Amino acid sequence: MIGLIVRLVVSAVVLMLVSWLLPGFATLTFVHALIAAVVIALLGFIVESLFGKQISPQNRGLVGFITATVVIYVAQFIVPGMTVSFLGAALAAVVIGIVDLFVPTELR
Repeated sequence: MIGLIVRLVVSAVVLMLVSWLLPGFATLTFVHALIAAVVIALLGFIVESLFGKQISPQNRGLVGFITATVVIYVAQFIVPGMTVSFLGAALAAVVIGIVDLFVPTELR
């Protein structure tokens, strides 16, 4: 349970940084970023359940990148206060992927 909480907090902080750094991604408060982290995790779980592990963003392939971009883009329609362009979602997927290389947020 502690690992899940840490993962969500790290994801929220990364989303806040991404929203501050990148164009096309509206600045998020911590509460909005935390909600977005939960929504993105749930959407990722649903996509992974439907299509299998090979489409997971953790595979770091082109399909994983596209999946992460679409999940981030769709999350804006669920999370209040979150607005992101498709380019902003793609840039966010790249930055989040790079951060995940150094600070893995996946529970192992």
